[in-house]
Amino acid sequence: MRLVKIGLGNVNATVGAITANLELCLEQARGMAAAGCTVAMFPEQAIGGYPPEDLVQWQGFVDRQWEAVRRFAAETAELPMVSVIGAALAVDGLRYNCAAVVAGGTVAGIVPKEKLPTYTIFYEGRTLARGIAGFRTELDGVPFGDLTFRADFGHLAVEVCEDIWSPEGPMRRRCYAGAELVCNISASPYRVGIEGTRHELISTRASDSQCTVAYTNMLGGNDGLLFDGGGFVNQNGKPVHDAPRWTGGFTTAVVDLDRTMRLRSENTTWRDDREQYVAGFPMPGTVDITSLVDTSAERAGLRSPFPAHLSYFLPPERPPVSRREAFYEDVLDALALGVGDYFEKTKAFKVIGVSLSGGRDSLLTLLIAHRYASRVRPEDPGSLLRAFYQPSRYSSDETRLGAETICRDLGVPLEIVSIDEAFERELAIVERFLDDGQAVSELTRQNIQARLRAQRMWNWSNSSGGLFLQTGNMSEKAVGYTTIGGDLMGALAVLANVPKTVVMALLDHLHVKHGYPGIAAVLAKPAGPELAPDQRGEDELMPFPILDACFYLFAGERLLPAEVREILTDMFPEVAGETLDAHVAKFVRLFLQSIYKWVQSPLSLHIGNLDLERERALQLPVVTTSEWTRPAEG
Repeated sequence: MRLVKIGLGNVNATVGAITANLELCLEQARGMAAAGCTVAMFPEQAIGGYPPEDLVQWQGFVDRQWEAVRRFAAETAELPMVSVIGAALAVDGLRYNCAAVVAGGTVAGIVPKEKLPTYTIFYEGRTLARGIAGFRTELDGVPFGDLTFRADFGHLAVEVCEDIWSPEGPMRRRCYAGAELVCNISASPYRVGIEGTRHELISTRASDSQCTVAYTNMLGGNDGLLFDGGGFVNQNGKPVHDAPRWTGGFTTAVVDLDRTMRLRSENTTWRDDREQYVAGFPMPGTVDITSLVDTSAERAGLRSPFPAHLSYFLPPERPPVSRREAFYEDVLDALALGVGDYFEKTKAFKVIGVSLSGGRDSLLTLLIAHRYASRVRPEDPGSLLRAFYQPSRYSSDETRLGAETICRDLGVPLEIVSIDEAFERELAIVERFLDDGQAVSELTRQNIQARLRAQRMWNWSNSSGGLFLQTGNMSEKAVGYTTIGGDLMGALAVLANVPKTVVMALLDHLHVKHGYPGIAAVLAKPAGPELAPDQRGEDELMPFPILDACFYLFAGERLLPAEVREILTDMFPEVAGETLDAHVAKFVRLFLQSIYKWVQSPLSLHIGNLDLERERALQLPVVTTSEWTRPAEG
């Protein structure tokens, strides 16, 4: 047996915090060495943080990372293992997203990322150069390019994130060149359902290339992107290790590389494919690092892993987990991490504030903030939070009760201050602004209330160092059911990419899980903004399940209104055809007219493949019409 122990590090890096990020990596490296690891892995751009975006255009930013990589090598010189760490580096005037291989106090080689994503949330192709098959040069005397590494334990290849997502990535080429263990270091943002996709992808790649794949991922929130950490070790298509997500630190797994090579030698199809490939394509170079580090003593103490349930043939028994419950907890963990890391990493805030309307969105926002606060201040999470209820003449007793009850449930301080007097003053001022014969519109009356609340929250934020959380959901944002300068305001939009139907489902889940009376009090009243008498959101828009279906089909699937209508007919057979026609037409009109609002909304947390962060995902022109959505005349 040729046993190796792999350490998967999950580092919560902050963009630009090069020294702090390096210290996190060094701490984990020492822990992995103490645990007897042969190979230590740290995420993509663990040194500089991800995504750096245009920071890579500053030469000083990439120079500092190269200095940090060399310092990492120097400070791990006595550790008997090979490390793989991510950094943005410059070579011959070009910037690259790289994996550096470190051993025995030396940077043994650097491998640049080949596949640069420039879709949805990614912009790497805009600023970075890509690695090329067969290309090799040097950075300060260190081999750079398409490389593999021969160590005393076996043949190693490294790659960066997106490289594994393409069947034409470098893994196949490097495995045909002899690599047995492929280390993929990633900063793969969380999206709903991504964990299952990653699991299948890595199993497929390990099987296709007949190798052992080790994958580790970035942890934490940077701007609106959320990274869930975790990682996998998969041997020739067989899952070996699944690291926990949403938590820092490292985990380890032991594999027998002799098994990888035995399975490879038995696979005639793989051997045939290799013969054809190496005859016609450039192959990577190999860097011999056997003299740099001796891992034999530590590996001698390794033992082959065996199933904890003591059967190689039977699967382990696991308690069943509802897919819905797992989904709810995953989303809540992601959003709580996003709030917490934004709060901590900006270093601009001392406390977190939520303006409660007594409705569902602000309630869920407070519960998410409390979820974060419970982790960092478990003895008194409410001390990190402030809640405000600002009623007007249209606010109901039920919503006030809901706000008071949930704050009492959570131990969160609540201030109740009416806006009615200020509302009257603003109405009078607006009337003075208007020409003779003009009257204050009903919409203006509603928006004044929302803007007064937001202005007061900003004033509180300025004076207290408070992080003002914006509470609106994605469905209502999509159709402009928001107020510029009002409920669209805040420093961070927590639910801006969470559909309304998901908001309601999450609250149902939290009610079952925690049993807070405050959740029940809010859910007892139909959803509505309470800016006018007896106001209900579904009455003014459409039923939320239909609204969310329109959003998904039109914006997510890029279907035309007629196609959306056809699907809705099957989804909602109880709804009259002319009603569905009206809903679809209304959605498309409001959606395209509301883009100008999106560009003025605060930074939002990204949890899905579809969201309304214009600079991140759905890039639509502000000035557009719906003419193209209608059938051509004649």
